[in-house]
Amino acid sequence: GRGAQASSCVLLYKPPLGELARKRLAALRDSQDGFYIAEQDLSLRGPGELLGLRQSGEVGFKIADLVRDADLLPTVAELADQLIDHSSERAEAVARRFLGANLRYGLA
Repeated sequence: GRGAQASSCVLLYKPPLGELARKRLAALRDSQDGFYIAEQDLSLRGPGELLGLRQSGEVGFKIADLVRDADLLPTVAELADQLIDHSSERAEAVARRFLGANLRYGLA
């Protein structure tokens, strides 16, 4: 519920359930923590295109895994900011290399 209001959640499904559906329901059963549930969902369906339209599936990262490497994201963000602050031309070259045509999504 919201605030002091109690609430319940009833989930209905039609058998048979696939393995993916079982895992999703297990995440909902095992926790009321929205962050945990979102993390489980992300690991099950994949992040999709972060700069595109698809909301699920494989993302084009060659090395990183958003779930496995989540603790590295603040450091990577800080390094990216430093690169932009100290060498905007180099930052644009790096962005073009990895984003290609999707670079327009990162422009202000």
